[in-house]
Amino acid sequence: MIQRVQSIWLCLAASLSILGIRSSFFSGNQLNTITTIMEFTEFTALFQKSILAITIITAVLALIAVFMFKNRKQQLLITMAAMLFSCITILLYFNAKKEYIDPKLDLGAIAGFLVPFCFIMAARGISRDERMVKSADRLR
Repeated sequence: MIQRVQSIWLCLAASLSILGIRSSFFSGNQLNTITTIMEFTEFTALFQKSILAITIITAVLALIAVFMFKNRKQQLLITMAAMLFSCITILLYFNAKKEYIDPKLDLGAIAGFLVPFCFIMAARGISRDERMVKSADRLR
């Protein structure tokens, strides 16, 4: 299980997703509706329940996919679903960015952008394993 390269990519994707919960994706000035004063805030996944839920789902799917190593087709399907959820998370972050005045991406955004890359690399490894098994079956 752990000797397969896609397991490493999936574990990295899960850990980056968990890291992305607490780290700031972007920061900027936001108008406080009560005091009508501009406040500088750092936006994390904890500020919106939908982003938090989808980020947690992404991390859980990545961890589930690690242990699906005996069924590569299902592992690939779970990996693709997790990649879709991670892309939705990025879109939700950019949608939340519209509420800020002069928002700037923070260092924590790197983790958010690396998660889909990790899933792509894991999917590549899974399909490579599937092709190798199919070619070995033809030789028998």
